[in-house]
Amino acid sequence: MLFISNRHHSKAAKRPDICCPNAKLGVTQHRRVDGICCHFDHVLQDYYGKILSQTSDLKSNACVPSAKPIPTYIRKALAEVHPDVTARYYGCGLVVPECLEGCRLLDLGCGSGRDCYMLSQLVGENGHITGVDMTENQLEVARKFIDYHMQKFGFKKPNVNFVQGYIEALREAGLEEKSYDVVISNCVLNLSPDKASVLQEAYHVLKDGGELYFSDIYSNARISESLRANKVLWGECLSGALWWEDFLRLAAEVGFSVPRLVTASIVSVGNEELQRLLGDYKFVSATYRLFKLPKNWEKKRCLVMYDGNITGSEEKLEFDAQYTFKVNEVMEVDGDVASILKNSRFSEEFTFHSQASTACCAKPKVMPVNPFELVEQLGSSDVLSSTGGCCGPQESCCM
Repeated sequence: MLFISNRHHSKAAKRPDICCPNAKLGVTQHRRVDGICCHFDHVLQDYYGKILSQTSDLKSNACVPSAKPIPTYIRKALAEVHPDVTARYYGCGLVVPECLEGCRLLDLGCGSGRDCYMLSQLVGENGHITGVDMTENQLEVARKFIDYHMQKFGFKKPNVNFVQGYIEALREAGLEEKSYDVVISNCVLNLSPDKASVLQEAYHVLKDGGELYFSDIYSNARISESLRANKVLWGECLSGALWWEDFLRLAAEVGFSVPRLVTASIVSVGNEELQRLLGDYKFVSATYRLFKLPKNWEKKRCLVMYDGNITGSEEKLEFDAQYTFKVNEVMEVDGDVASILKNSRFSEEFTFHSQASTACCAKPKVMPVNPFELVEQLGSSDVLSSTGGCCGPQESCCM
């Protein structure tokens, strides 16, 4: 078994085969994963369960969502979430991919369930969302309000459930392979020393054509082990951040499609003492989307036309930083994006044409894969909108 760290901690599920004696789980073995002592599990439980009791207790700006325009339908959904759930929320972005009606979603490191209850409204009564977290105290808060939210949403039966488990061992927690259309996470990956296993497990539980859509913190270089051992920097979502190039490599090794960069924004540490320790390291909050596609699918450029049937994206679909699809406009897409659109829940939202079927088409923007360069190119340190919408009431994106 492998080690995990979720973003919300105070009382952890037992994982007796990996934790050291300091974690008080009755095991004598003291292991290190990716250079980090497994005792960080216990450290993060204390940090998020005892030291931090609300968002304002954070010592940096890394895990605090930046102010940005949020679509009306998402604001409305967030407003329906119980205040006690929202009060225990920590995140670095807004993880609301488009086309969710009827989908099965999984939230990694769900904590008290804010995103789950918000997305519960978007997947609808015929969809479902599962939240997984290692921390029983957080899950107690989440489960306490299931009936409250279902009644408020007007659902006859719950479309939300919460599972205690580890994001590096989803199948051991009882989550079946190929059972989810979309996996999301919000500022969680950086807290796990075994990030490869997080990506591998997400890949296994996704259906063919499924998507991993998540926001996280990334660094401009590989973080030194001495900084990674600093419990405050780790708990603040900084020293556990992946170098963005390592993330691209890990995603490829696991088998995901080439990560699509949706948006990025500079993270200001906002704490002189922590900034002094970090030196020249820089950080961004970035949202990526990765897809589980057929291995032998031929990647060929083609022309596509967006049909405009996704709620919240009736006029245009901002798929990522490179591609924005306008309704009824023919656009040329590269082989990677063509494969994604044809093999995912978006296949019914586009009309596909052969490359030679028309001479007139829109061209995509040329955008960098480096999130730091994206911020510079956009000329803004603000978090850009990373959300689209869900399917309209007459259609279901996930069957």
